[in-house]
Amino acid sequence: MLDFRKSSIIDALRKVLLRFHYPLEVMLTCVRWYVAYPLSLRHIEEMMQERGVFVDNATVHRWAIKMVPVLAAVFRRRKHPVGKSWVSVRRSPS
Repeated sequence: MLDFRKSSIIDALRKVLLRFHYPLEVMLTCVRWYVAYPLSLRHIEEMMQERGVFVDNATVHRWAIKMVPVLAAVFRRRKHPVGKSWVSVRRSPS
């Protein structure tokens, strides 16, 4: 991830997350797995335990509730408009 994107995400998340008991990288990894893949919170808890990080599934859920709207807003601002190349091209019948 580029530095300017990372700093804007971190600045936006600092307003939402008041107390950091875990590193931000751990929290973002858990939330990313929860959103991107069809995993339950308990699966994420087990996967993090395998990596040496002991976090409760309820904690991951609280992180997701707080972080997902903020991340969506940050990514929406950075989203580029779709150009003409995505418009379907009509072909004449042969």
